[in-house]
Amino acid sequence: MSLLNEQKEYTYADYLKWPEDERLEIIDGIVYSQVTPTSIHQKISGNLYLEIGNFLKGKECFVFAAPFTVRLPLDKGETDENKNKNVVEPDLTVICDKSKLDRHGYNGAPDFIIEIVSRSSIKRDNIVKLNKYQQAGVKEYWIVTPETENIMRYVLNEQGHYNLPDMYVLGEDEKISAKVFPDLAISLEDVFAAWDGL
Repeated sequence: MSLLNEQKEYTYADYLKWPEDERLEIIDGIVYSQVTPTSIHQKISGNLYLEIGNFLKGKECFVFAAPFTVRLPLDKGETDENKNKNVVEPDLTVICDKSKLDRHGYNGAPDFIIEIVSRSSIKRDNIVKLNKYQQAGVKEYWIVTPETENIMRYVLNEQGHYNLPDMYVLGEDEKISAKVFPDLAISLEDVFAAWDGL
């Protein structure tokens, strides 16, 4: 958006006024634009969505694919839309507390988030969002890297910090399991399965 002021800190109230076709996130009041995902990004997202969605069928939790707005409770649990400065659109979001779900998205810390890395989001996904998801109390965070066909799994410990990540690599590991859902195990071949030519 060309009208953004680099000197201003933006909030969720600003986010609500922006055009719906603009994919933007706010982290600590700073606006980040979301690039149009590649076909391989979308294929991986779809593969994971199907696996997780099928697993959650009939359970109390739900999975949402981007675009889906999450207002992270980082500002001392602030729910005032004029003060919340952390609004993200994870690639996949799993929530189990329906009371925090509304027509605009989710107002709280999801149980499980997956981000699929693009060239423009490497630093944001691996550093900025990692820290924000930890601070917000997201129980599990996966970072999927299509180019190297690997997944880093971060799990929140009892002290509220992410442990060192577990790394899963296609060709070395058969499956990745979720700590928040111990019965959920996904084949890495299924995650990275793509059509010829992608």
